[in-house]
Amino acid sequence: MEKIRLKPPLDEKMARSLKVGDQVLISGSIYAARDAAHKLMVEALERGESLPFDPMDQIIYYVGPCPARPGEPIGAAGPTTSGRMDAYAPLLISKGMRGMIGKGLRSSAVIEAMQKYGGVYFAAIGGAGALLARRIKRAEVIAYPELGPEALYRFEVEDFPAIVVIDAAGNNLYKIGQEQYRRVDRL
Repeated sequence: MEKIRLKPPLDEKMARSLKVGDQVLISGSIYAARDAAHKLMVEALERGESLPFDPMDQIIYYVGPCPARPGEPIGAAGPTTSGRMDAYAPLLISKGMRGMIGKGLRSSAVIEAMQKYGGVYFAAIGGAGALLARRIKRAEVIAYPELGPEALYRFEVEDFPAIVVIDAAGNNLYKIGQEQYRRVDRL
């Protein structure tokens, strides 16, 4: 399967064109944060404040990277469980966040928001944090430095590999995969 090259920002038309199972290589700026930073961002929005970055058409990677070794931009940077962000994701999607990278299942509220606003959920390979870190060429903390590895980062990535696991139509590779195994059981 040919990989699709993406260069954020990711507009709604492009996000809606991606289909479950598509393999992508992302190059350019993406944002990175875990649940503690998501909580602070949502609290800021609820107070009527702006976010530390404009989420419109951006991609966020759910990761808490390890400290960088000398001469490297970042340490191991594998995806964290996306469900930790499910309480916060629908509001961020409604503000224009177009893509999320993580691992694991998503809530129905997140999937409904993706369908409504044109979002896409990518999976990165868990357990491969050292390999994924090689695709991160620069890392900069842009907000919440007090959170340490859970701060809000901007990454410059090159050919960052991911797979569309839930598309903007609500097709869900986790469910599709389970159905395929159920068919095998019936044979």
